[in-house]
Amino acid sequence: MSDDAVGETVLGVIGGSGLYDIDGLENTRWVKVTTPFGDPSDELLTGELAGRKLIFLPRHGRGHRIPPSELNFRANIHALKQLGVTEILSVSAVGSLKEHLPPGTFVVIDQFIDRTFAREKSFFGSGLVAHVALGHPVCGRLGDLIEETLAELDIPRQRRGTYMVMEGPQFSTIAESTLYRGWDCDVIGMTNMPEAKLAREAEMCYATVAMVTDYDCWHEEHDHVSVDAVIRVVVANAGKARALVSALAPKLALHEGPCAQGCHTALDNAIMTAPAHRDPAILEKLSLIVKRALGR
Repeated sequence: MSDDAVGETVLGVIGGSGLYDIDGLENTRWVKVTTPFGDPSDELLTGELAGRKLIFLPRHGRGHRIPPSELNFRANIHALKQLGVTEILSVSAVGSLKEHLPPGTFVVIDQFIDRTFAREKSFFGSGLVAHVALGHPVCGRLGDLIEETLAELDIPRQRRGTYMVMEGPQFSTIAESTLYRGWDCDVIGMTNMPEAKLAREAEMCYATVAMVTDYDCWHEEHDHVSVDAVIRVVVANAGKARALVSALAPKLALHEGPCAQGCHTALDNAIMTAPAHRDPAILEKLSLIVKRALGR
């Protein structure tokens, strides 16, 4: 197995359409990428920020065309991998499950509870089986750097938190929201699983910034929040997220090399299928994913 897991650090950003208008992003172009798992949500925006390569993927497509359950998560992650991304910053709008996390707060997630059920969750399957470790589902190294940057920007934040990922597209019932609060979840959304799982299988660092737009339906004031008020928070959050990306990207130049947490070597000892029983067609389909681990 090769230990040269990553060369130049390349930041990929997955988020809403309001995020890619980043000050200082130069030499931009939209690139169509086709993957063995189909097409990603949209073309990917490539550019340079402070001399560093940056890739942006509109998670739901430009214009927010694709609902959470219909996102091709495997194609999205694979497309980023194809373009050389090594670190993924996932930016997501969420509802708050905690009184002390009001709208406008950014939560740097460290745990997930995955309650989705209608999505393809792995690159692997029959013919090539793998089980990656997911005890720590996000990259702590990248999370620390994000928290440091948020502090410098004076953006309201919480360093750790649990993200409840629901299937959607409907929002929770009050009973469900109350249940998730009882599980000590901090925020709730619909998009970060299986995104985080697939990023780990693809040996990429992954971190989530969950941007609170409103309180979930458990809150007694929830029904009094107008759509206009939520939209104002969404617009403000997008501006803060752009500032975060602009400040974070140059810092990654100081953090070259393999991730000490092991994100870039996640497939070491994870592939279970014996060499003689590996399906050649699956190996070919997954060649980009497994080439470091299997020396292909």
